[in-house]
Amino acid sequence: MRYAYGVTSALLLAGSALTLATGFPAGAQVAQNDQSEMRTVVPRAGAPSSFADLTQQLQPAVVNISTRQRVKVQNSNPFAGTPFGDLFGGGQGNGPQTREAQSLGSGFIISADGYVVTNNHVITADGQGEVESITVTTPDGTEYPAKLVGKDAASDLAVLKISAPKPFPFVKFGDSRKARVGDWVIAIGNPFGLGGTVTQGIVSAVYRNTGSGSAYDRYLQTDASINRGNSGGPMFDMQGNVIGINNAIFSPTGGSVGIGFAIPAEVAAPIVDKLRAGQAIERGYLGVRIQPLSEDLAASLGLPKNRGEFIQAVEPAQAAAKAGIQAGDVVVKVDGKEVSPDQTLSFIVANTTPGKRIPIELIRNGQRLTVQTVVGKRPTEEELAQQSFDPDAQQDDDSFAGKPQQGPSVLQSSLGVVAIPLTPQIARQLGAGEDAKGVVITAVDASSDAAAKGLQRGDIVLSANYVNVANLADLERIVRTAKTEGREAVLLRIQRRGGPAQYLPVRLR
Repeated sequence: MRYAYGVTSALLLAGSALTLATGFPAGAQVAQNDQSEMRTVVPRAGAPSSFADLTQQLQPAVVNISTRQRVKVQNSNPFAGTPFGDLFGGGQGNGPQTREAQSLGSGFIISADGYVVTNNHVITADGQGEVESITVTTPDGTEYPAKLVGKDAASDLAVLKISAPKPFPFVKFGDSRKARVGDWVIAIGNPFGLGGTVTQGIVSAVYRNTGSGSAYDRYLQTDASINRGNSGGPMFDMQGNVIGINNAIFSPTGGSVGIGFAIPAEVAAPIVDKLRAGQAIERGYLGVRIQPLSEDLAASLGLPKNRGEFIQAVEPAQAAAKAGIQAGDVVVKVDGKEVSPDQTLSFIVANTTPGKRIPIELIRNGQRLTVQTVVGKRPTEEELAQQSFDPDAQQDDDSFAGKPQQGPSVLQSSLGVVAIPLTPQIARQLGAGEDAKGVVITAVDASSDAAAKGLQRGDIVLSANYVNVANLADLERIVRTAKTEGREAVLLRIQRRGGPAQYLPVRLR
């Protein structure tokens, strides 16, 4: 389970007395949560008097998943490689050593022939580790060696396969789009290795965005108790449908505080089907670095907050750049879908087929316009991690000398900064081109919003409110105009050594 802790629960439903007694349906094999079997176990409308029948029917399909890993560790023997190395148990080698490790999680069986769904992080080793074996344990204590069929890091899903001479009890996905805030749910899993643990709660929120920025940052939130080891388990509605896969929790302490997140079935089911069939998972990609339209950012642009997302940077030669999308644009609609905190730009684009031509509506310099974009193919998570497209370089620079202006100025009183002109010599010292234009920050008032936003000595201000800044007079004039227009913030475009130019909304004072 991950740290935003993964969570999980799984249950099965059923019908006849024989089924409930043995854990396997009589006659033809049907899903544990087949509607024909659920009529006698599903609680009636309103607060259920008990979850016992529902739990008994669903529990046979929920499994424990454990891995055995070999993890590389650095040799801590200070005498490794010397004649004294053996005295400290380190041998003669001074390279990385390995140790055994284990992980525990949950999962659920989705077919009678033994396909199992869980989280990718449950069966993936941390760091430089390597998974040596995966074991699936059913509620009756039987252990099965599992084969990894497919996994997908972006959605944090994985499919395993176990085999046995007899059919397995299994459950089916439901329609998470029908879930409503306040609906009862139950979770079955193995928190802290305590197998077969059942918890209940309600759907606390639908389509919850946690701010991770991932392609699938869209969850069902629940207050059903979930903890370490619940990851990969199912979340059931009162009809016995799997409407979510418990994935993470918000916790400042490491334990459940009643805020858990599950991958919605509408997202998980199509990916699971592709993994099970051995198909590649392809997602859309624009090649942009984005951030939500926060209150300060919206104030600097004169736009309503939380409607649209702001483009901080555009990756060269990718779909956004080819369509003419620019840093500083605000994307408000993609392929007819409104961009909002519940439906982010990343989510919409990731779930768009690569190669599809779509319209993107955006705001640029206060004007609405629409561009046509051919969606690209998202790189793998490994490739994205290796890209230097999104560095947030933070570096204090004391190598250049420049005297700040004497006496109070508009920038000091309104922004809390002191600046000097950008000369070719200073540009070279800051790693910028000699023909770069702008002003250089030489001091920042620690009590200002500029300091709170991370503005620092050595930053180059390239533009303000989309107007290029060539000298101090330009920046002062833009700040005065913003105050005259009643704006609460200005949008600065900042260049910092070692990183791409980025926009920063700074409140006026």
